[in-house]
Amino acid sequence: MLKLTAIYAAILTFVYVKLTLNVINLRRQNEVSLGDGGREDLQQAIRSHGNFAEYVPLGLILLGCLEANHIHWTIVLLLGGVFTAGRLFYAKAFLEATPNTELRVKGMKFTLWGLQALAATNVIALIIQIIL
Repeated sequence: MLKLTAIYAAILTFVYVKLTLNVINLRRQNEVSLGDGGREDLQQAIRSHGNFAEYVPLGLILLGCLEANHIHWTIVLLLGGVFTAGRLFYAKAFLEATPNTELRVKGMKFTLWGLQALAATNVIALIIQIIL
């Protein structure tokens, strides 16, 4: 069972729902049913939501692979934490009244570091399993 992956998936799902509600609320406020209606705030909310939806599945798949391959739980916890922190920072940057560029950049750095570390650890673990 992928217990740690399940915890991270649950946390990230709550953030995803928050980003979804942010888009819905902005659509209602601006009476825009499709697209962004030329509204910069709505465009940013849509892209923040989309960005989240684009990165999270890959991170969770890589995290689940580590856990399924019995990588020590502290490594899974650490790498999942780096990736999740990145997604949380990035989402928070767009949920503020004025988008926070510094937090956005920090979020993408943590996200990409997390993804690279997850991918590299999976490859290394598989190589070790093949050799042994």
